[in-house]
Amino acid sequence: MRVTWRAARKATAAAAVVAAVVLGPGLSAVAEPAPRGVSRIAPEADVAHHGRVVLRGERIEVRLRTGNRGPSPLADATVRLRFSAPLAAHQRMPRGCLRGDSRTVLCGAGPLRVAGKARRTALVLRVTGRPAEVAVRVDTVWNGGASDRNRRNDTHEVLVLSTGDAYVF
Repeated sequence: MRVTWRAARKATAAAAVVAAVVLGPGLSAVAEPAPRGVSRIAPEADVAHHGRVVLRGERIEVRLRTGNRGPSPLADATVRLRFSAPLAAHQRMPRGCLRGDSRTVLCGAGPLRVAGKARRTALVLRVTGRPAEVAVRVDTVWNGGASDRNRRNDTHEVLVLSTGDAYVF
């Protein structure tokens, strides 16, 4: 039996269609790199922030622990802290942190191993005036492109009264 080039191409195309139907979209029977322009599946990680906030007069203190519950490790993550009161113009930021705007501070958490030791960040900041209360929102702004199915433990909003008491999140 003689097979022509055209018949061979049709048979190959038919086999590809069958493989796509049987294996599902994006899957192939042979391990091969993804074609250009096709995104790869992102790793999954569960970034979690916990800590406490204290407001005394014009000083607001934030103690933060950032961890990763997995299943994939992260090369880095960035936490964003947003304050309802504007921060004083000139103040020193801790290492790894910078001002985003008059009410926002961004801090890098560094590499986060799965179930590893949480990264600690301590901020002592001054707000303008002496507010009776300040709302603080803590969330992950970047996690290296990993998917995070549990956003409840890395997004918090805390209302802190100027009593000197610690409010835990």
